[in-house]
Amino acid sequence: MLHAVTAAQYKGEYRIEIEFEDGSRGAVDFSKYLTRGGIFSRFKDLAYFRRFTVDDEAGTLTWGGEVDIAPETLNAQATGRGLPDWMEPDEKGPASRNLQTHGP
Repeated sequence: MLHAVTAAQYKGEYRIEIEFEDGSRGAVDFSKYLTRGGIFSRFKDLAYFRRFTVDDEAGTLTWGGEVDIAPETLNAQATGRGLPDWMEPDEKGPASRNLQTHGP
């Protein structure tokens, strides 16, 4: 998995610098997750946010095994390369994409 996270370092506030298996790296500002609610509401507690770890098996960041973010998403945010094609939403919506790839 080229987008696997191999190292991460806290850079202040809600920023984490992330290094990936392919050698690319960049900082992600996680402050945008604060408005998402749900499980991400835990990030409002900065002490909780700072307790992230790299999950070597999943190749991503995790917070207490409860919160994680897809490594492809982290890579897109850190490097600005964008998401892999298989993760890009189809303009017709997920239902039509599903029919196209799994239809008769």
